Amino acid sequence: MTRSTPPPAEITEQASALRDKLNDWSYRYYVLDDPAVPDVEYDRLFRELSKLEADYPALVSPDSPTQRVGDRPLDAFEEVRHEVPMLSLGNAFDDDDLTDFDRRVHERLNVSGDIDYIAEPKLDGLAVSLVYEQGELVRGATRGDGETGEDITSNIRTLRSVPLRLRGDVPALVEIRGEVVMTHQGFEALNARQREAGNKVFANPRNAAAGSLRQLDSRIAAERPLDFFAYSVARLEGRDWPRRHSDLLAWVRDWGIRVNREVRQCQGVSALLAFYHDILERRAALGYDIDGVVYKVDRLDWQEQLGFVSRAPRWAVAHKFPAQEEITVLRDVEFQVGRTGAITPVARLEPVQVGGVTVSNATLHNMDEIARLDLRIGDSVVIYRAGDVIPKVVSVLADRRPDDARPVQLPAACPVCGSDIFTPEGEVIARCTGGLICGAQQKEAIKHFASRRAMDIEGLGDKLVEALVDQGLVNHIADLYRLDAEQVARLERMGEKSAANLMAALEKSKQMPLARVLFALGIMQIGEETAKALARAFGDLNALREADPLLLLAVPDVGQKVAQSIAAFFHEQHNQDVIDALLAQGVQAQGEDRPSAEFVARLDLVHLLVSAKALQAPLDGIGQTSLEKLGAHFGTFAALRDADDEALLQSGLNAAGVEAVRRLQADRSWCARLAHAQAQCDALRDRAPASSSASLPLAGETLVLTGSLSRLTRDDAKALLEQLGAKVAGSVSKKTSRVFAGEAAGSKLKKAEELGIPVQDEDALLALLAEHGLTPDS
Repeated sequence: MTRSTPPPAEITEQASALRDKLNDWSYRYYVLDDPAVPDVEYDRLFRELSKLEADYPALVSPDSPTQRVGDRPLDAFEEVRHEVPMLSLGNAFDDDDLTDFDRRVHERLNVSGDIDYIAEPKLDGLAVSLVYEQGELVRGATRGDGETGEDITSNIRTLRSVPLRLRGDVPALVEIRGEVVMTHQGFEALNARQREAGNKVFANPRNAAAGSLRQLDSRIAAERPLDFFAYSVARLEGRDWPRRHSDLLAWVRDWGIRVNREVRQCQGVSALLAFYHDILERRAALGYDIDGVVYKVDRLDWQEQLGFVSRAPRWAVAHKFPAQEEITVLRDVEFQVGRTGAITPVARLEPVQVGGVTVSNATLHNMDEIARLDLRIGDSVVIYRAGDVIPKVVSVLADRRPDDARPVQLPAACPVCGSDIFTPEGEVIARCTGGLICGAQQKEAIKHFASRRAMDIEGLGDKLVEALVDQGLVNHIADLYRLDAEQVARLERMGEKSAANLMAALEKSKQMPLARVLFALGIMQIGEETAKALARAFGDLNALREADPLLLLAVPDVGQKVAQSIAAFFHEQHNQDVIDALLAQGVQAQGEDRPSAEFVARLDLVHLLVSAKALQAPLDGIGQTSLEKLGAHFGTFAALRDADDEALLQSGLNAAGVEAVRRLQADRSWCARLAHAQAQCDALRDRAPASSSASLPLAGETLVLTGSLSRLTRDDAKALLEQLGAKVAGSVSKKTSRVFAGEAAGSKLKKAEELGIPVQDEDALLALLAEHGLTPDS
């Protein structure tokens, strides 16, 4: 189908209706601040319109909501000359300056009485100009030096708060000016994504907004949380100007462009000062940065009469707020432990006033951020604070560094519980490994342990957990099984019946599958699927508790980060003590009591050597192929450890490989570790069954569940299918064997049909389970 192929009339009408509805919803959301539908409904119609336009390219129009993002980066921004210069404003720094401004306005106009002004927040973002011709957006440009800026139309089009076509009765041409800002919430989310990706973080929302608008690739700008607020009209053709600035802003709203909701009409200086102090007090709750208030004479004829001085209008002034950045001295760095075990460095500062608030502490995020800043204790630093955003250190004044400045070091142990601190490879956040006993984490650890997908302790909700910990009745998860009904019944809002029900739920939870117990322990990086894989592989808890990471790497879907995290958890004696206490209270982690044959089959010398190299064993100079030859030739680590040069050469190694093995043989620590891992492998092999789970009826099948099931839950269906050897995936792909679809099946069903994957209903699922002796109550 070509772009010129005309679509059927009904399709054209459908696309037009979708565009109108989406544009109207954007107007309701951004301009009226009255969302008409949830985001999910907007997204659904957006996808529907996108599909129509993909099927019928002739439908695509420049003002379609789907056409906001360009398909390729620009080479550079073109220069734009502003027909009406974008001038700066004079400043008022206190009440006297404002009074002088009002006096000068009265004198130049030769009027008496209170003057009508428009007061608005001075947004701390990037000033831009939008030009619309016949209602269609044709250009977006930065302020630049006021005379010339840059053409950033491709990026401006990505902002949902900027309509691509104006509403209603539009002029032949209008140039609307305003500010692009980034909200505090959007800024924090953006920096979190930047840190996770290993990219540079932004110092403040203004820098983030400016950097986003100057991206040559509009696809990057489209991912940034940017908003636009209009504050003036610079050019207007095809319509007479109104009498007042406030009338202009009303027109702008009617055309579908957002004007800040805080804009007010004020009479006289007293009303301006009241507005200033009111919004200064509410500054933290606005959700975006402002650095003052702007006052403008409302009557446009008076604006023209007052004119300009130098590069600033005489009819407007900016009343500045206290600075949001200040310089102070870093006195120390302390480390706090979050509820999930994250270790966060906190700057202890020489107290300083920032934005009208005394700041003595600031966040430093993580050790990578400290390294990026090259921060040392004793440094002079720049502090940034905006609204209710936590103050942060944004830069270091290295030229002021004292001779006795000292580096910041991560503590060796958790400052709360003394457990080891562990930083997973490739991550920036250090964490306490004492998740089961750390006071900073205890409530979250208990809540997770009791949750439905973990130990499923009915009646042990968040408030009860809070009460049990606060009353000193529970310090860690094993203490739950030491509770008695009398203790619980005495708690607020609890009674004998509730207490008895909790005791019954606790007793019931003592018999749980190994996978659920592993998930309930809250081991970092261990989700439900990984817990199931570990349970299937090892079969019992004790074997897993003692396993070297070299063995863990043989478990499907367990990589280096996960293996190291599991090993770090079980290496911590406090965690082992809590697990022993659980077992002593009668909690049983029910597994197969023996490792799986498939898992044990992978535990050969080849696997140990390959895994050892991945974990930084001294095996540089030997590639994967040579390691496989080496493992196959010697079979056991004992034979490799005792091999001489001749034997090594006979295995197929070259001289460099022989030298690498010699380094390994000389490393006592790694030799001991590999020998111990070999012994663990041998012990597991002795206990493994001869048969393979490949004999299970659904072994090798990848199934997907979608929609609502009436006879059983999706979780129950998944568990039963896994008992039969199937892998139950969360998404449809070419590897999917078949899909079971219940009521209201959505995108997964559609994807299966597109790929030609067999789809069966709930009756077929129940029949399959019954065929192998399983029912919803199994």
